[in-house]
Amino acid sequence: MLLTDYTTLNSISLQDAEYSLLHAVKGRIRLRTPLLTKALQDDWEKRLGVMERVKSYRFNVSASCIVIHYREEISLDLFLNDLFLGYNLDHNGIILSKFETSLVNPSKNNDIDEYNSNDNSPSKEDDRASWSSLTLPLISTGLAIVANGFPSSLITFLARSALITASLPVTTRAMESIFVHRKLNIDCLDLMALVLSGLQGKLLTPSLVITLHELGDLIREYTARSTEQKTANLLDTIGRFAWVEREGEVIQIKSDEVITGETVIVYPGERIPVDGIVTSGEATVDQQQLTGESMPIVAQIGTYVYASTLLRSGKIKIQSERIGTQTRAAASIELLEKAPVHDTRMANYAAQLADKLIIPSMILAGIVFATTKDPTRTASILTLDFVTGIRVSMPTAFLGALNHTTRHGILVRSGRTMELLGEIDTIVFDKTGTLTEGNIKVVGVTTVNENITPDRLLQLAVSAEQRITHPVAEAIVNYGKQEKIDILPRNSWDYSVGSGMTAEIDGLMVTVGSEKFLRSQGVNFANIPENEAKSDVIEGLSFVYVACDCELMGYLEYTDPLRPESASLLYELQNLYGLEVHLLTGDNQTRAHQVAKTLNIPTNQVHADAFPEDKAKIIRNLSRGGKTVAFVGDGLNDSVALAYADVSISFADGSDIARETADVVLMNNDLSSILEAISIAKQTQNLIEQNTMLVVAPNLIGLGFASTIGLNPLLATIIHNGTAIVAGLNSLRPLVQHQLETQN
Repeated sequence: MLLTDYTTLNSISLQDAEYSLLHAVKGRIRLRTPLLTKALQDDWEKRLGVMERVKSYRFNVSASCIVIHYREEISLDLFLNDLFLGYNLDHNGIILSKFETSLVNPSKNNDIDEYNSNDNSPSKEDDRASWSSLTLPLISTGLAIVANGFPSSLITFLARSALITASLPVTTRAMESIFVHRKLNIDCLDLMALVLSGLQGKLLTPSLVITLHELGDLIREYTARSTEQKTANLLDTIGRFAWVEREGEVIQIKSDEVITGETVIVYPGERIPVDGIVTSGEATVDQQQLTGESMPIVAQIGTYVYASTLLRSGKIKIQSERIGTQTRAAASIELLEKAPVHDTRMANYAAQLADKLIIPSMILAGIVFATTKDPTRTASILTLDFVTGIRVSMPTAFLGALNHTTRHGILVRSGRTMELLGEIDTIVFDKTGTLTEGNIKVVGVTTVNENITPDRLLQLAVSAEQRITHPVAEAIVNYGKQEKIDILPRNSWDYSVGSGMTAEIDGLMVTVGSEKFLRSQGVNFANIPENEAKSDVIEGLSFVYVACDCELMGYLEYTDPLRPESASLLYELQNLYGLEVHLLTGDNQTRAHQVAKTLNIPTNQVHADAFPEDKAKIIRNLSRGGKTVAFVGDGLNDSVALAYADVSISFADGSDIARETADVVLMNNDLSSILEAISIAKQTQNLIEQNTMLVVAPNLIGLGFASTIGLNPLLATIIHNGTAIVAGLNSLRPLVQHQLETQN
């Protein structure tokens, strides 16, 4: 049964498991089931592994999800019927709102929606569990207020019991610090103040202190980034299966079961599953995912090819040399997994300050108590510890900044990242897909024969290159569609992989390709004056030539264009912020230096022909040189460098692994958002400095009064808690200002 109305599909019953279709774009679906057991995974692997329409797939056990990539030329309904052939499809009158929305407008917010549903996001249950830790302190504070206003033995007993219970976490941490770690920390100081206040019968002051401390801890946890790094499954990266020749037959086996030296056959549209040497055939191989090289290579006999790269056209046989974890792609994943993961909780300045102030505070409190015998004055000194306000205001500042960036379409994963963003002095950019658009585009048509017009030249080129999967051919056809060129029928034709095309069109023998290819076909270049002759690549442009009946007619210019915002972004980074800008790419030296010249990047800061491990080494060397380094990239080949950078930046439409590795994700895919992120980070730094003064100055004055003429503990609490509130409100000021600007 064919699913002609797949917008109503809601759930699929397969082997007693209910599957929900969460997300779908062309060539990709995401299924969820609550029963993703190991046995069920094995069943799925057997099923997906033999389906020719499936390109790749991966499981996420923790989220009970299966992501399947299938051939884009297959319609979704056909693929779903193929996928669940023979099983019950429940699709009668059930509306799937999220999926339906995706199908109505598949280009709108798909990446963002999926990213927001990423498995790193805390669940509602986790949020409720976290905020529930405020329950006891709030109850204690409420009972203390009631006990002060309506004193009675029962209410006082309940208030004291609630205070003791709410104090247990502080007591536990203090005891652990003393007896396990054998050091004094801020919890010890807090406990002493709580005990002194409690011994005097005070209930409200210690309750408020506990509540504020717990609130500060919760805010820090809310802004924390999970230290668990999600990496792509290695077999997903290099291809799960391989076709091999054994005993005269071609069979399909798991890619990690290939034997070294064995012949592997790779067909069009498949990923190469091993590293090895081509022994037969010729094909166009797209290496962009691994090396960043925007142009595919022509793999011929003797060419060394790598696992995870994509065969765009042709067919080759490979003598395998590196299998599974030995491949270059696997080495990249291993480097990523071994990359140093910084403590992604934001730097706790308050704790560091507390460590320095604990002993002086205790000594001062001891001196005051010894000379005055006044526990009230002693408790006031311990209450004025400078730390609570900073513990609350700093996380609030980062929380406000993180929300601020989110409103600008920038996802910053942690306060630690926000802090480092304000400190970077060096920023390194990948080229292909980062500074450039990552897609080849035709930018001009030139004739060299007076008997043909540019439109006619383009028409012949488009007609010859139709339905060819090479990126240049696709760019020519797309340009023809953009110019509304009528495509003519292509009769007999012959395609030379990676070189060019000869085809009979409208009674003419049309040849399209490189200069070398056209010369090999007998085309005469004499009608181009020597001073106008063009090589295949010059000044950032590449050329494809067109001839009719062996007579040169003209050429098309194409390039991987820079993003519109690249030039202005790099100018401001270098001139406004004074950052050192590097270009780091797997592309060749010629193209890398052409881009660097256009963007005014110094020659000595250009690094080309870099494999993933080379990128990681360069980033490490810059960091070891004392620089705070940010790296911007979007592909699998960038993921290792992203992991080793102090701040890693990627795009919402970047590869899954780059996006999940990155500390900062540009959700609107606008490179200029980096400027906004840096600006907000520096503004946050200024806020922290302001908050420190707002907290330290009043508490220092209060400490002076408490040590000399005395200070009522209630007034000390007002100073202590009031400065925390003022600093917290100051931290939210940019967010409020942005909200007001938005309303206006």
